Amino acid sequence: MIYVCVPVHNEAKTAGLVLWKVRQVFSAFPREYQLLVLDDASTDGTAELLASYAKVLPMTTITHRQREGYARSLEELLRLALQRTDRPKRDCAITLHADFVHSPEAMEEMVKRLESGADLVVAELLEERGGSRALRLARRWAPRLLRLPGLHDTISGFVALRLIVLRQALRGGQSAAAAPPAPLLTTDGWSANAELLARLVPHARRLDPIPAAARYDLVQRPSRVRPLQQLLAAWRARSAIRAARHAGAALLVCAFGLRAQSDSTDRAHASDSSATAARAAAAVPFPVGERFTYSAKYGPFNVGEATLQVAAIDTLRGTETVHLLFEITGGALWYSLHQTLESWVGRADFRTRRFVNRTEEKGKSWQREFNIFPDSGFYREAGTDTTAATVAEPLDDAAFLYWIRTVPLERGKRYEFRRYFRPEKNPVIVEVLGRDRVGVAGRKWDAIVIRPKIPNAGGILGEKQDTRIWLSVEQPRIMLGMQSKFSFGQVTLKLKEYSLPERP
Repeated sequence: MIYVCVPVHNEAKTAGLVLWKVRQVFSAFPREYQLLVLDDASTDGTAELLASYAKVLPMTTITHRQREGYARSLEELLRLALQRTDRPKRDCAITLHADFVHSPEAMEEMVKRLESGADLVVAELLEERGGSRALRLARRWAPRLLRLPGLHDTISGFVALRLIVLRQALRGGQSAAAAPPAPLLTTDGWSANAELLARLVPHARRLDPIPAAARYDLVQRPSRVRPLQQLLAAWRARSAIRAARHAGAALLVCAFGLRAQSDSTDRAHASDSSATAARAAAAVPFPVGERFTYSAKYGPFNVGEATLQVAAIDTLRGTETVHLLFEITGGALWYSLHQTLESWVGRADFRTRRFVNRTEEKGKSWQREFNIFPDSGFYREAGTDTTAATVAEPLDDAAFLYWIRTVPLERGKRYEFRRYFRPEKNPVIVEVLGRDRVGVAGRKWDAIVIRPKIPNAGGILGEKQDTRIWLSVEQPRIMLGMQSKFSFGQVTLKLKEYSLPERP
């Protein structure tokens, strides 16, 4: 069941058209749905209009005698949807405005994303049509004040969520049993939309943003938004958004500990046939012992060496993982570098569980270690007490060098992947620049040339490195070379020798 939640206040000119448009969407895209509409003390004839539509649509209407505001109305509708469902893991809710700023056609893609495994889908209103210049500027700046990992537009208000995620978020905010339930939303207006997402994101295993247009040109009444007031409210709401995020993350840490105990017990009783099936479904096709050695050249000069290898099969937190290793050593004149990237990815799902970056550069050394929990949707950095949301299928820098070898790539295409484990660094962009003929490791190869980049990130795949990678056309596809910028100039890695054991 899909519960479409529509808060309404003085929308007589557009509410009926929006509701009928919802009906058209689900007629063309057949799914079982219910409209939950809340009339927040309208005075323009909205109540009479809703009563007429309730006769012909699967619709429930709630009426407030006194106005309680957008946030209270939205929360009441979401709680009603959760109260009605008997299958919260399957059923979902969609929040929709009644003034046509949100385009109901986007609901089809949102539902498809949920059906493909997402827990939370946000229609990011990245293109504004109509509206005053002040409104557009405020609309652009408010999300920057109310930031959330993995999202550009945190104040959209057009969201699809699996109801189990809402249940978990509400449980996190409950107080003592005898006391009334704590409110889910403590802010209002644009800030309430960001607060809702901040409370839901930590509980969503997979978050999918999709682009949509903000149709202010279709609004049939004067705008109730006061841009300056909304920006000031967003500024004041920053602490509430941070508190909502941290509360959700802390709950996840506790919940994961309990779930891990339960999972370990379940695994102890798993049948041999299940284990065999998991091994047969390995998503990482690279065998232990696969090793590539590269020479590092700065112009005509040899300045170091690099290795890329599958080091071992390990068990990490009860999951069979493949241990990947990328190491580069070298330097020129005053510059020296020794960097080791280690990655542990699930053998059956190709998702990063652990990532370690050890670097010695120009006499300074540091290490960063991340433990990633893709099933629970968060990661932690060693040495800090913080927990942050991750993406549904996380990859790190080293894992990406292996994963990209398995992806079909077409010449001239540009691909975007939201798989980097730190959501704010996404999307990872891969441009296929063309074909090349290269001579490495004692023979000639036909190669695909790609340019990968991670926006706002450092490391070998950082945007400023302008890295290019040569991949063999023939299968199994291997990395023949890499070109990247360093502080002293451009360095090229060329395959020198390789070992390819039989694939599993």
